[in-house]
Amino acid sequence: MKNKTPSTIIRIGGIITFLACLVILSIYGLLGGFFDFWNILLVSFFIATINYIVFYVFVQQFLSQRLKVLYRIIRKGKITEKESFFVPMRENVLDSATKETANWAMERQKEITKLKEQEAFRREFLGNLAHELKTPVFSIQGYILTLLEGGLEDENVNRKFLERASLATDRISSILEDLDTITKLEVDQIVIQLAQFDIVDLAKEVMESLEVKAIEKNNTLRFKEKYEAIMVRADRVRIAQVLTNLIANAINYGNEGGKTDIRFYTLDDAIVVEVSDNGPGIAEKDLPRLFERFYRVEQSRNRNQGGSGLGLAIVKHIIETQHGQTLNVRSTEGVGSTFSFTLEKG
Repeated sequence: MKNKTPSTIIRIGGIITFLACLVILSIYGLLGGFFDFWNILLVSFFIATINYIVFYVFVQQFLSQRLKVLYRIIRKGKITEKESFFVPMRENVLDSATKETANWAMERQKEITKLKEQEAFRREFLGNLAHELKTPVFSIQGYILTLLEGGLEDENVNRKFLERASLATDRISSILEDLDTITKLEVDQIVIQLAQFDIVDLAKEVMESLEVKAIEKNNTLRFKEKYEAIMVRADRVRIAQVLTNLIANAINYGNEGGKTDIRFYTLDDAIVVEVSDNGPGIAEKDLPRLFERFYRVEQSRNRNQGGSGLGLAIVKHIIETQHGQTLNVRSTEGVGSTFSFTLEKG
């Protein structure tokens, strides 16, 4: 009976019932009963037909009611009272129901796995956020406490501690500003304004704005070669933010006296922008998580640089989500790192 449809099983049952009645009534007739052959045949056929009809109707109703309850649980769409839910007996409804249930269970398992991953990410994110804010807050508390306990009257201490407290508040402000930015990006509160502009000219502006930071680190900012105007179609403000983050990272986390190179390549209908450094590089195990919020490659060194820990997450969202382009990183420890992204050719 394996893989038989309900209607086939009921028909086989009807035939068996007919043959059983035929045998029983024939034996009864041979023993002196009042049935002749045609009566036996007619009665057997009648009983088998009634049996078939009764089982067909009742089994169909039974399956319909049971499967209707099941589909109310696993079906995404709403089943209304007026909606017909009648199981066709010619189909193997049990196999279909088994497959539907298995698919439903698989989808629920995927949802559970995803929710667990999101919960783990949420816990890690909140822990990292608390840790990032705790350091400057504790510093400010320490400076204020020192000033209140007598340092305020000491001219050699008060100004120095107030300046340090100011730097700590700037760090908190930077973290909150970047957190607000990425939140707005994720809920589409910041709408990009696509326009044509010269990416070489924009990169030059960003490099000039970071020149003081580069001089402090004795880092050389340069184009890898001389470039003419390269037109792209993107949001100029957001791409400036991307370049600022990538170049600032190359300066902050690069070697003293290092170099930061900016390159441009044409690839079919896209422009590839690269920001490279010859710094310490990034371990291969850290690359997959590099664009996560607050993820630190080297906790102590990165925190001392004063970054918010959100810059690369913002870069990823601007390039991949808002512009629909690609963002990549390749790095070798002791050699350096290269961040590249594509933009639509203008």
